[in-house]
Amino acid sequence: MVDVQCDFLKSELGNCTTGSAEIAALEESMKILAERIDPRCLVLIETTVPPGTTEYIAYPILKRAFRKRGIEGEPLLAHSYERVMPGKDYVRSIRDFWRVCSGINEESKARVIGFLSDVLNVEEYPLTVLDRPIESETAKIVENSYRATILAFMDEWSTFCEKNGVDLVKVIQAIKVRPTHSNMLFPGPGIGGYCLPKDGGLGVWAYRHLMGFTDEIFRMTPLAIDINDTRALRAVQLVRDALRNMGKIVAASTVCVLGASYREDVGDTRYSGSEVIVRKLVEMGADIRVHDPYVDHWWELEAQDAYPAVGAGLARFFRNQDMLRDLHVGKDLAETLQGAEAVVLAVRHRHYLELDPDEVVGMIGSPAAVVDCFGILDDARIWRYFELGCEVKGLGRGHIQRIKEEVRSRRE
Repeated sequence: MVDVQCDFLKSELGNCTTGSAEIAALEESMKILAERIDPRCLVLIETTVPPGTTEYIAYPILKRAFRKRGIEGEPLLAHSYERVMPGKDYVRSIRDFWRVCSGINEESKARVIGFLSDVLNVEEYPLTVLDRPIESETAKIVENSYRATILAFMDEWSTFCEKNGVDLVKVIQAIKVRPTHSNMLFPGPGIGGYCLPKDGGLGVWAYRHLMGFTDEIFRMTPLAIDINDTRALRAVQLVRDALRNMGKIVAASTVCVLGASYREDVGDTRYSGSEVIVRKLVEMGADIRVHDPYVDHWWELEAQDAYPAVGAGLARFFRNQDMLRDLHVGKDLAETLQGAEAVVLAVRHRHYLELDPDEVVGMIGSPAAVVDCFGILDDARIWRYFELGCEVKGLGRGHIQRIKEEVRSRRE
C-alpha cells in the first residue's frame, strides 16, 4: 500500500480554471512500482484522480517499464475510488458501503473484483463494475461535483433570502416534506472536506491536458467550486455589518469563531469554511479566538507554510496571516467567549445547537454581535439575543431584521 498525494492546486481564490492537477507524486510512484513489481501483481489506484489517469498516465508508465524489463504480458491495473465518511464510523464507512471499480483488461477487472470482495461487505453492498477505468474515475468526479453544485446553487437563494426577509431554514424545511427533495441541504459558509472543494477541477484539467480538447464545455462545475470557495466571505461581511450596527469595526475587535472543522461533530479541518472566515477577519484586523471540541491542532494555520503542502495553503490569498501560526483552538467555551465583541456560529457541532443566549452573553460579559452561518438559531433565541442588546445576522436568514424590528417596537 502506497499513500500518494494527488491534488488540485488553485492559483487564485474564486477562479479554479487557472488551477492545475498535481500528479507528479503519483507518476513517480508508478515509475518506481513498474521497475520492481512482479508482473502478476495488481496495481490498484484508489485515490481521486483526473479522469483518464489510469489509462493515459499509469498504464503507459507500467507498459514501458515492463518492455524495458523484458516482460511481454500486459500490466494488471485497476481503479476503484474510496468512499469514506469522517467521524466515529470511519472504518465502517469503508467496509459497509457501495464501491465502483474497473480494470484496463478483463484479468485486471477480475482481480480487482476478487480483492475488493475479500475486504468489503459486498454481500450487502454489491460492487458496481464499469467497462473502463476512465468511467470509474469519472464517476468519482461527477459524484462529488454534483453535490458541490447543489450547494453552490443554494448559495444564490441564501443571498436572495437575506435581502428579501425570507428564512431559508424554513423554506428548506417546507420543501423537504416532499420525499423527492428530502436531501436538500442548508449551504453553510463553505463545503470543506478533501473532495468536494476541488474534485471538479480535476475533470476540467483532464479535459484539457489529458484528452487535449481546447473548447470550453465546463461552465457549471468550475463556477460551483468558485462559489463554494468564496461563500465564507459573505459570513465575514455579516460580521462586519453586525459590528457596525453596534458602533464598532472589525479592526481590533475580538471575534470568537465557534467551530473549525468542515462539518459537524468531526475534527477534520481540511478546506473548512471556518478557515476562510478566520483568514479574512485577520486580514481586516480582527483579534481571533477559536473554539472547537473536536480539534486539538488546526494545522492549516499552525503550520501554514508547509501544510497541506509547501506553498499550497490559503494563507497566500490573504494579507497579514503570520499571527495565525500562534493560534490555538480553545476547549473551554466560557474562557474563549469572555470579552468577545462578535461570535460566529460557524459549524453545527452538537455543543452549539442548544446554546442559551443568556448563558452566552453571560460568558461574554456584555452584548455582542452574533452571526449564525448554519441555521443554528431558532426564532426564539434570535429574539432573546436582541432583547439582551445583541446584534444578530445569519446566512440565509433574512427574517432576522423583522424580528429585530418587532423587539424594538415592543421596547418602545
